[in-house]
Amino acid sequence: MTRSRTTAPVIRAFEDADWPGLWSILEPVFRAGETYCIDPAIDEAAARAYWIDAPAATFVAVGDDGMPLGSYYLKANQPPPGAHVANCGYVVGPAARGRGVASAMCEHSQATARAHGFAAMQYNFVVSTNTGAIRLWQRHGFAIVGTLPAAFDHPRAGRVDAHVMHKPLS
Repeated sequence: MTRSRTTAPVIRAFEDADWPGLWSILEPVFRAGETYCIDPAIDEAAARAYWIDAPAATFVAVGDDGMPLGSYYLKANQPPPGAHVANCGYVVGPAARGRGVASAMCEHSQATARAHGFAAMQYNFVVSTNTGAIRLWQRHGFAIVGTLPAAFDHPRAGRVDAHVMHKPLS
């Protein structure tokens, strides 16, 4: 199957009607247990609380048909006095991978974080085997500022490192 780059996705605030399509993207990612420190047995209600209810804001990238292609959440990385640093989590559905959706969401999240007054963005736990994400974040100016040895128990690779990635937004 050839993936073509079409027009940039529309990225907008999450709406309740987006949940079924978003859950169909999140569930297999969480179940795989390869990229998030989330119990692979997480139920739908807990996943919604994690992705939608707890963050300050959640956004979806939608295709021409209005269905979610991916999503990200934005929140303060820590409570005050660390609340000036943003944190995000991203997910892209399999059919949308390689089409620039994650890159568009990364750019959107940085602009949104700046608009909310955040001075920097930090990803606390980027699993070292998630090489595509690491390359993408580095292309967008994020640096690996720390590595946590054997911090993630990957279901196939065993214990692997996790990186802390950071970027000033000013």
